[in-house]
Amino acid sequence: MTPIRLMRSFATVGGWTLASRVLGFVRDILMAKYIGAGAVADAFFVAFSLPNMFRRFFAEGAFNAAFVPLFTRKLTESKAEAEDFARDAYWFMASFLIVFSVLAMLAMPLLVFAMAAGFGADERFDMAVIFGRIAFPYILFVSLTALISGMLNATGRFWAAAAAPVMLNTALIGALLLGASMGWPMGLVLSWAVPVGGIAQLAAVWLAVKRAGFSLRFRRPRLTPELKRLFIIAGPAILAGGVVQINLIVGRQVASFTENAVSWLSYADRLYQLPLGVVGIAVGVVLLPELSRRLREGEASGARDAFNRGMEFSLALTLPAAVALVVVAEPIISVLFERGAFERADTVNTALALAVYGLGLPAFVLHKVLQPLYFAREDTRSPFRFALNAMVVNAVIAVGLMPFIGFIAAAWGTTFAGWAMVWQLWRGSRGMGKAARADARLRNRLWRMALASAFMGLSLWLAAAALGPMLAGPARVLALMALVGVGTVSYFGLGALIGAFRLSDIRAAMRRGQPPQSG
Repeated sequence: MTPIRLMRSFATVGGWTLASRVLGFVRDILMAKYIGAGAVADAFFVAFSLPNMFRRFFAEGAFNAAFVPLFTRKLTESKAEAEDFARDAYWFMASFLIVFSVLAMLAMPLLVFAMAAGFGADERFDMAVIFGRIAFPYILFVSLTALISGMLNATGRFWAAAAAPVMLNTALIGALLLGASMGWPMGLVLSWAVPVGGIAQLAAVWLAVKRAGFSLRFRRPRLTPELKRLFIIAGPAILAGGVVQINLIVGRQVASFTENAVSWLSYADRLYQLPLGVVGIAVGVVLLPELSRRLREGEASGARDAFNRGMEFSLALTLPAAVALVVVAEPIISVLFERGAFERADTVNTALALAVYGLGLPAFVLHKVLQPLYFAREDTRSPFRFALNAMVVNAVIAVGLMPFIGFIAAAWGTTFAGWAMVWQLWRGSRGMGKAARADARLRNRLWRMALASAFMGLSLWLAAAALGPMLAGPARVLALMALVGVGTVSYFGLGALIGAFRLSDIRAAMRRGQPPQSG
């Protein structure tokens, strides 16, 4: 792909992810209104985290890290061979996950205890077990969705895979509105909406891959030599995914011993996941197949350009987002969530968690940009070693600081572990040659992005102080929109003036039209 087409692919994935995350905000606003940060919310967040945890463990991170490069290679040789490989992988994964889901539902009390031992003494435990058994089959549908999405991304068809997550949030919003109007118990309503949303996601990408000319009709699962190769490569990535999930478990355990803390961290997590999803995940999705193709064809210069433009696109949007989450965390939480069952104390604690996560946001995004350098070379062992080290950092900080600073130790552990992971990935990439080196354009623009972000942070701080009364009154939504305007104008205005980026490049990337289908 040309740089503009590459940036447009980033924008395509990011745009659909933004739509999904905006709907996620609507969902979370409704959840805050109807169930707040109490026992039902804590139980649902833990139950919902279980299939999501194993999804990242088996599918999106680990499995696709190995599947996409192998599928891309086969696609360059023969479409028929690539289709056979994908069918075998699809039905083998489906068979495994059906059995796994049944076992997990039977063992749900043990899983809930492993995630949140602090629930054991109150009503949250039994609710989380019930909610978890209802929601857990989501892992089957979303994991198969992730595999098909990998096929679509490898062929340059990014929009369908990026749009699929919209289905889940639509299902959850519909469930909340219906449950509120009918007076149904919200925890059960939300839990049933999770697998329904998963089915809708799978249907969307199934139709897209069929239109792309691939057939995934049923085939008896078989362990072919190609699948054995896939599992050999995926093994370390699966272990690395497991390490990442251990970090999440540590955080949940720390939070579970403080009433409502699981909900505070979950609401904060949703907010910082917006820029992470729009930027980091979007770049990672596009970058992996692009780097795999470039490196396989021996195009070191093209691989370097793709990596640098991915890094540039990420930092241009992530640095100001991180600054904003730190500087105006409390106004954001107050305006979005403080209503109904969500009280002032919930706002203060959630805003504290959001600010800490904001400090780690650049690391979480850079992780998504640096990791494809390894996966494109079919190296999944190095990220596994790095993840082990990051896990130790997380556990030491989260558990060690918990007696002194309480639940927020979990957020600090996540942030420090993110930076530890990035440092290791960057250091390990130094031996990868030209493709992993920063070019002159990136080095020239990076300090300018940082300067523009700092200026934006100062502008936001002054504007928040001036708008204080409005942010606490009935016009608080307008006041928050004014803050967004101040941040946008100050960052992009100074950034364009000092050469941190060119607005014409951003407009070209965002321009509507048919997503790129080939490189």
